[in-house]
Amino acid sequence: MRPPPKPYLFALCLVPFVLLAADAITGGLGANPIKEAEIRTGLWTLRFLAITLAVTPVRRLTGWNAIIRYRRMLGLFAFFWGCVHLSMWVGVDNFFDFGDMARDLVKHRFVYVGMATWLTLVPLAVTSTTGWIRRLGGRRWNRLHQLIYLSGIGGTVHYLWAVKKDTFYPLVYLAVFATLLGWRLSASLGARAAARAAARTEAPGPAGPARAGERRPSESGSAA
Repeated sequence: MRPPPKPYLFALCLVPFVLLAADAITGGLGANPIKEAEIRTGLWTLRFLAITLAVTPVRRLTGWNAIIRYRRMLGLFAFFWGCVHLSMWVGVDNFFDFGDMARDLVKHRFVYVGMATWLTLVPLAVTSTTGWIRRLGGRRWNRLHQLIYLSGIGGTVHYLWAVKKDTFYPLVYLAVFATLLGWRLSASLGARAAARAAARTEAPGPAGPARAGERRPSESGSAA
């Protein structure tokens, strides 16, 4: 499958923001536009997190390897929407009243979880470049970016605690992220089991006397 050019996907990812801006201008956000804008920006944060996490399963299940080139962009859009969501709360809802915001952090657990979730997205966005992959090394970079699963679960809990009564949609998002996390754990355990099986298959048997000109694996410095 031929992937669309990145500028097309970038423009498509901006469509929700354009629609939000249009509704804000035309009064399409309802009787409580601030609350509605906060809800929409939070939902798009969760949606882009879920889409980003779904890239690897889709690639492995369908063989469409080219889709991996979009994962970074999708993840950065998740961070973008998280920043917009936070900005709505800080600048529009609270008018930069840091005293009120501090009291909200203490009083409302969903605010605390939401802030903590946004903080988990910050290092993912900062280290999303190729240069950071080289600095950290592939293994450490991959471990760091597993925080995205924590971001997804944390964002869903934030949503669930914020709505209080109407919990259907938050639970749907929670099921989506739990499924993606379960797939990741299953794939990781399967890869480790396969690696152990391969290691047992390649392990040398009891070593007999070496023939002339031969060296045992321990003498060669490599068991590969």
